[in-house]
Amino acid sequence: MPTGFDFDPTVLIVSLIPSGIGFVLFTYGKKMHRMPQLVGGIALMVYPYFTPTLTSMTSVGMLICAIVWFLVKLDF
Repeated sequence: MPTGFDFDPTVLIVSLIPSGIGFVLFTYGKKMHRMPQLVGGIALMVYPYFTPTLTSMTSVGMLICAIVWFLVKLDF
């Protein structure tokens, strides 16, 4: 088994939360033709694969959500 994989059940289950939120955001962005929500949804679905700890998963997820919120407030 490769040493780079982390099969911690907590991390695997918790990664479903931002992925689910990302799927909903992606679907909304696709339906309404809104680019920030579309790209933010894709980012939220993909980033849990690259974050090894719960702390990094939480901080990156909050950063992505803040960027999407900021872009929506700017009416981008």
